[in-house]
Amino acid sequence: MFPLMKAGVRGSERRERAQSLLSQMGLDDRMYHYPNMLSGGEQQRVAIARSLANDPTFILADEPTGNLPSEQGAEILAILDDLNRDGVTVIMVTHDDMLGERGTRGVRLRDGEIERDERKSG
Repeated sequence: MFPLMKAGVRGSERRERAQSLLSQMGLDDRMYHYPNMLSGGEQQRVAIARSLANDPTFILADEPTGNLPSEQGAEILAILDDLNRDGVTVIMVTHDDMLGERGTRGVRLRDGEIERDERKSG
């Protein structure tokens, strides 16, 4: 609810929006859990929900699956794919070439310089 509070959204609306976002992330039953009570994948989904609180047009995802087991990583990628289909631009930074190939555009950097910039059809 913190991003909504900073945006001046009143209390009841903040709670309603937070509950809706947690539900969208499959975390309805974890609303009152502390971060140390959540798995890595659940913590990542909370971070995505928090980033969506104020209806952004884009999300910056820095290694969104970096420390997760492959199953939880796949869940996070599916959420990001759904958001992208719903019109949210997802900008993902990754060292994983397989993740980098998923997008509609790939920019590869080496030593701070653009090595390749490709748009993909699809």
